[in-house]
Amino acid sequence: MPVPRITKEELKSLIEEEGGTPPVILDARLKYPYEHSTVMLKGAVRLNPNDPSAGLSTERDIVAYDSDPEELVSAPVAAALIRKGYRAKALQGGLAEWVTAKFPTDEKDAPKQAPPEAGGLKD
Repeated sequence: MPVPRITKEELKSLIEEEGGTPPVILDARLKYPYEHSTVMLKGAVRLNPNDPSAGLSTERDIVAYDSDPEELVSAPVAAALIRKGYRAKALQGGLAEWVTAKFPTDEKDAPKQAPPEAGGLKD
């Protein structure tokens, strides 16, 4: 069974809809891409890798996203949630398409890389 997808335009419209209940946006990125990024979708909650449904309500739609344009992480997460009775979709194109479209994001902390020592980049 294919996992339902939602386009960035459709998601943006749902988020901005007056009087509607916006979906829960679930950041399903793998650990490294998540920890080393400084952005996330506005209002997103981080996926609990040990229990993807922890804290989620079956009363709201859920949109999972990741950093892969083919939804390699978010699609299986959405499928697992659907099997548990949630209304879940994967964001088509992931975070990359959302950011490229200049849609709203939140900033988050990421590890700072120390600058190289003087002369450290010489061959």
